[in-house]
Parts: sequence; C-alpha cells; structure tokens
Amino acid sequence: MTPPSGVVLLTDRRVAREGLDRVVAGAVAGGVRWVVLREKDLPRAERAALAADLRAILADVGGTLIVAGPDPLGGDAVHLPAAGPYPPPAHPLVGRSCHDRSELDRLTTEHYATISPVHPTRTKPGYGPPLGTDGLRKLVEASPVPVLALGGIETPEQVTACVQSGATGVAVLGALMRAENATETAATLTRAFQEAVTPELSPPEAGSPRSPRRGLRPTVPTQGSSLTARSGHCRPQPQTATKEGK
Repeated sequence: MTPPSGVVLLTDRRVAREGLDRVVAGAVAGGVRWVVLREKDLPRAERAALAADLRAILADVGGTLIVAGPDPLGGDAVHLPAAGPYPPPAHPLVGRSCHDRSELDRLTTEHYATISPVHPTRTKPGYGPPLGTDGLRKLVEASPVPVLALGGIETPEQVTACVQSGATGVAVLGALMRAENATETAATLTRAFQEAVTPELSPPEAGSPRSPRRGLRPTVPTQGSSLTARSGHCRPQPQTATKEGK
C-alpha cells in the first residue's frame, strides 16, 4: 500500500464546523484522498461505525482511511503514537508520530512518519517548540521513511515550504476542520501541493533545445502509485498522517 502524500486530513469532531462526515466529504470533494480518523475518546463501536461511514465517502474516489491507534477498526491502515506500541503491528500501512531524531531512530517496519509541530498550532497551543521548515528539513533528511509535515499548516505558502523541505505531504487538522468551506480550502491546499511537486520549465535559450532547468523535484502522485523517496531514503516502499496525530 502506498504511503500517504498530498494533503492528509486529521479529524477532530470537537472543532469541526459541521458534522464530521460532512467536513470529510467536503474535503474529499476538494481533492483530499487520505483521512486519519482520531476521535479516540469514542467507544469502539461508535468509532468503528464512524470509520465505516468515512471509508464509504473515500471509496468513491479511491481514497484511504487511516485509523489512529493500533486497532484498524476493520481496515488495514493505522497511525501510531510515538509512545508505542513497539514493535508496530503488521498491517499493510503503518505510520508513526515523531517529533525528534531519537523517535525517528526507533522506526523499524513503519511505512511513513509524521513530524510535528512544524508551526505553532491552535489545536494544541503551547505545544512545541515549533521546528520551523529548517528543523523539518533536518528531520526529513534523517528519516528512513517518507515524512508528512504536521502542525499549524494552514496556508498554501506553508504547504509549499514543507514540500520544499522534503515532506511528501502535509497533515492538516484545524485549517480543514474549522473551514467555512472545506471543499474550497482543500482544493487550495491540494493545488499548492501539486504545484510544489510539479517541475517548472524555464524558457529555452536562443538556439538551444528546450530543457528543464528549475524545479528538480519529481511529481508525487496523491493516490494510486508508489512514492519516489526523497532526501536519500533508501528503504523500498511497498506498492499499492501532533501530536495532533496522536
């Protein structure tokens, strides 16, 4: 299964402007293809029913639901907290929340990691200190797996900066959960991601063949094919998303 990329939505019904299913449906309409279901305080039966509802929304566009915690709630993708469990369960897709080099060094069979907080976050005020894009870049370079940037990412410019720092995507909570129009917000952030990973072509010099001179980053698909590793990741990825992700 391909690790997540692009704009990844993290749920939080307590801050959602509308019902969680409506916010997710709106974000999916705007281009989101990966959703991390949190809501850990719900009883398992309610959480499993919610997972089924969100999977149905994502199924129409070939999207994937990732469940926070070791229990996939009938699915096959989970996102684990930094604290454990270790070793990770053997699911087709396993992510891990990380915040520093020592936590990245503990990764074993995980397929991707989130790194946070990149920026100050309204969801967890005071949590940090923020890494900034320079701190993000250093941890991306140290990571053995693809990385999603997480924490306070709300604008297209922040999405672009995270991609330029080597992240294969951005995990977003507040900007989408609180959005007046989740579809428009998701479309704006998704467009920024796509533009950031698409090579730009500079005009050819007189008398010379047209050739790419800028934008050396490869195009990264948002769904349906394997990611090209960035920043020297040498571990092959299987084919086929704060501690806000906790």
